[in-house]
Amino acid sequence: MPKLRIVKREKDLSAGMQLLGIFLACLLAVGLSMFLLWGQGKSPGKGLLVFLEGGFGSSFALEDMLIKAIPLYFCSLGVALAFKLKVWNIGAEGQYVWGAIGATLVALSGISENSWVLITLMILAAGGLGGLYALLPAYFKVRYKANEIIITLMLNYVAIYFLEYLVYGPLKDPLSFGFPMSPLFPEQALLGAIPGTRVSLALILAVIIGIVFYVFLNFTRLGFELKVCGESPRTALYSRISPARLVLLSMFLSGFLAGLAGFVEVSNVNRLQTSIVVGYGYTAIIIAWLAELSPWQIGLFSLLLAGFRVGVENLQLEMQVPAAFSLVIQGLLLIAVLIFSFFKTYKLKFKE
Repeated sequence: MPKLRIVKREKDLSAGMQLLGIFLACLLAVGLSMFLLWGQGKSPGKGLLVFLEGGFGSSFALEDMLIKAIPLYFCSLGVALAFKLKVWNIGAEGQYVWGAIGATLVALSGISENSWVLITLMILAAGGLGGLYALLPAYFKVRYKANEIIITLMLNYVAIYFLEYLVYGPLKDPLSFGFPMSPLFPEQALLGAIPGTRVSLALILAVIIGIVFYVFLNFTRLGFELKVCGESPRTALYSRISPARLVLLSMFLSGFLAGLAGFVEVSNVNRLQTSIVVGYGYTAIIIAWLAELSPWQIGLFSLLLAGFRVGVENLQLEMQVPAAFSLVIQGLLLIAVLIFSFFKTYKLKFKE
C-alpha cells in the first residue's frame, strides 16, 4: 500500500510562484471568511463586495488604509528586529501604549512652542519609553533566563491598565463630559497631513525608518552580529559576540520602534484615549511572520492587513458584522500563509 511522505524540495520555488502562493493564500483566507458570513445567514457575495469596496475600492478607503498601515509598519519592524535574534517580543502592544503615553506627556507639558522642537521631543519620549519598557523583559531574560514570551505578554496588560488609570485620573480632560481622554494637544504637537490627503506626514518618517532598518541589518557590523547570533548562537560565541548585549540592544530598538507607532497614533487623534488600543502590536506579530522579517515585505503586508481592517469596518457598518471578524480574517490569513510556507520547502510524495 503506498504511503504518503513529506519530502524536502530539491530547489526553491521561483519568485513568481512564491507571489502566486501568497496571493492564493490571501484568496483562501478571504474565501473562508465569506463562508463564515454565509453561516451567519448573510450573503457572502455581497459581503465580499462590501469588504473589497470598503478596504480598497475608493480613495477614501486607500487613505484610511495608509493611516492604519503606518503604526502597523513601525510595530512590525520592531517585532521583526527582535525576531531576527530569535527573541520573541510579544509585547509590542504595551510598548506602543507607552510610546503614546510618552508623546502625550511631552505634548501637554508646554515645554516648547516650536513645532519642530516639540515633535522631536515627542518622538524621543515615545521611542525612549517604548524602548525602556522592552528592556525590562530583556534584562530578566539575560540575567535570570526568564521566558520573554510570558513577560512581554503580561506587560502588555500593565501598560494598558496604566493608560486607563491616566485617562480616568491625572490626565483626564475636565471638559470631556466624563469621557476618559486627555486634553487636546496644542496645534504645534500635531504632525499634520500630506497636502491634499488625510494621510499623516509620518508616512515619510516610515519610509526613512524602513531604509535605515534595511541598511542597519545588511550593511553594519551590529546588523551582521544580530543575524549571526540569531542563526547560530554557538558561532556567535566563537566569534566573541556577546549575545546578552545584543538581546538588550535588539529589545530596546524593538520597543523604540513600537513606541514610535504610539506617537504616530496620538498625534493623529490629537489626544490620548483608550480607543488607541486596537491590537496593532498583536497584528504586528502576524505581519512580521508573514513577511519573513523582510522590511519591504513588512510594508506590503502592513498595507494588506490595514486594508483588511478598513474592509471589516465597512462590513460592520453595512452588514452588522462583529468587530472580532477582523481578527478571524487575520488568523485565517496566517494559517493559509503558514500552509503555503510549508509547501514552499516541502512536498508530499507517495512511496511504495
